[in-house]
Amino acid sequence: MYLVDTNVISEIRKGDKANPGVKDFFQQVLINNSSVFISVITIGELRRGIDLISYRGDLKQAAALETWLDLILKEYNDFILNFDIEIAQLWGKLRVPFHENILDKQIAATAIIYNLTVVTRNTKDFIKTGVKVKNPFV
Repeated sequence: MYLVDTNVISEIRKGDKANPGVKDFFQQVLINNSSVFISVITIGELRRGIDLISYRGDLKQAAALETWLDLILKEYNDFILNFDIEIAQLWGKLRVPFHENILDKQIAATAIIYNLTVVTRNTKDFIKTGVKVKNPFV
């Protein structure tokens, strides 16, 4: 079972132009009937990205991304993991030795609590926490 990072879910949006490793990862997930989860942290990062694009004036791109986010929220509705008290406590512990990349540590804490593998391009931001990681970009 997997917890996909923001960079992976954003990459697969590119369809045929997506990184071949990311496309292969999602194909293997389908073949093996594996579960793929998303953190509410990723939803927040996507929301921020859309609003930044809108704020900068690219309303057409922002609208396209808004439609895509709505699709993600519907398709992954039962697979979006909340940031709860147990995860927050582990996140606080992880932040002591690894203070950088706050949001990545929240995703790592979520994956550890749920025993998931984080699928990300940014493996260096996660490995030190002890979470299992997979980089489909290589």
